[in-house]
Amino acid sequence: MQSGLLIAFEGIDGTGKSTHLSLLAAFLRGQGRKVVETREPTDGPHGQRIRALFRNRKQVSPEQELELFLLDRRQHVAECIHPALAQGAIVLTDRYYFSTAAYQGAAGCDPAQVFARHDFAPEPDLVLLLTLPVAEGVLRIRTQRGETPNDFEQQEQLEKVAALFASFPHSCIVRISAARSLAEVQSSIRAAVQKLLVRKGV
Repeated sequence: MQSGLLIAFEGIDGTGKSTHLSLLAAFLRGQGRKVVETREPTDGPHGQRIRALFRNRKQVSPEQELELFLLDRRQHVAECIHPALAQGAIVLTDRYYFSTAAYQGAAGCDPAQVFARHDFAPEPDLVLLLTLPVAEGVLRIRTQRGETPNDFEQQEQLEKVAALFASFPHSCIVRISAARSLAEVQSSIRAAVQKLLVRKGV
């Protein structure tokens, strides 16, 4: 019986998901709440295979790539998400199946089919979808991270990803502009989470 809450951070690369997840986790722990921070791809065997694709995505077909994400997520749900929810924790995940629908959808898979294949994965109570112009996201990768965009972070590809993210109609999604200051974005995130906590009575 699920008693915790699942909150997913989504968006194109460069929106600050990891940074804001950590800030939110610290804020919630300061309120005395039990928080589990996690991410996808995981550090498990399937996740490591996915990370190897960052520099050479052409090693596999889009369908093989999707299968890797599904295998990684099945393990993640079974070993991390379900147990943490059962213990009443607030689970914060840096990416979830919405990213798979957007990124693998942009690579040629049918986003609707991607969603349909996730019947094993609990639906998030809240998806914080951070939005940012693609050119700004790529610039942040180069300047703030000091990295060259990998195979998943090419601008033409990210334009398709952003369009798919924008098309998702799910009621659990709250879109938050990441083009503002860190403090402003985090304030919007906390407000959305506070609404969820009030609604759930926790």
